[in-house]
Amino acid sequence: QVQLVESGGGLVQAGGSLRLSCAASGRTFTNYAMGWFRQAPGKERTFVAAISWTGGSTYYADSVKGRFTISRDNAQNTVYLQMNSLKPEDTAVYYCAARRSVVGGLLGSEYEYWGQGTQVTVSS
Repeated sequence: QVQLVESGGGLVQAGGSLRLSCAASGRTFTNYAMGWFRQAPGKERTFVAAISWTGGSTYYADSVKGRFTISRDNAQNTVYLQMNSLKPEDTAVYYCAARRSVVGGLLGSEYEYWGQGTQVTVSS
């Protein structure tokens, strides 16, 4: 079992930045690829970014490429999502997820464990 706790969400103006954190506990963190997903009100959950268990490979949704950066600190059992140049359309609840695999997946169904989510609101 892996427990995931997100933090770092909040209210920010368009063009601003936030850094989300996801602290993991339970199983060996390095055995898991990690992903970030988001869900806007009335919409389905969508993929944002993923990172392999070593951190050597990363993947991004086209909508965030060049603005968001996913990283991980295996010594701290934490994965991060640095979000720059935020837009109102980035407003959503952001979830981190863990997948027992070398590489991250693009589908939510590929992940076994989920955090409770953290709200990000970008005002125009």
